[in-house]
Amino acid sequence: MSLRYALLGLLAEEPASGYDLAGKFERNLRRYAWHAQQSQIYPELNRLAADGLATLVEQGPRGRRTYAITDAGRIELRRWILDPNDEPIVRNEHTLKLFLLSTLDSQEARQVLQQQAESSLKEHERLRAAIDEASHTGQPPVALFAAELGARYFQTVHEWALWALERLDNT
Repeated sequence: MSLRYALLGLLAEEPASGYDLAGKFERNLRRYAWHAQQSQIYPELNRLAADGLATLVEQGPRGRRTYAITDAGRIELRRWILDPNDEPIVRNEHTLKLFLLSTLDSQEARQVLQQQAESSLKEHERLRAAIDEASHTGQPPVALFAAELGARYFQTVHEWALWALERLDNT
């Protein structure tokens, strides 16, 4: 169900085609929040239109269809964002691998943890630089909240990986 709301949120920013939305998923959401393929996006756009939450605003060459969020779509998106979900569903391949780390020998586990320490530090630094650059463009602070969460998440993963390496070395 989150694909529906991710699409509504992206359409709330600006009208877009399925192709455009797939690109936004790939660039902005895939690594941090949600992954969706074009084969999932197009049927969901049709359902959003059928449910009156999005509308077709333009049909271009080669069947390109541009959708926009409707007022009903904005109301539904707002309702979903404000709904306090007590048990959110998390799909995080990285964390799943860490749950299964005990299936490796110590050297392999060390290799995974070292890679996590390095990659999370790089991602933290990349996000921090992007946040710093974007904060000088006059964007409202709320526009950077998700990026700040990401930066802090990767900083925490880095610190955790260093802690885990130290624990592994002391056993």
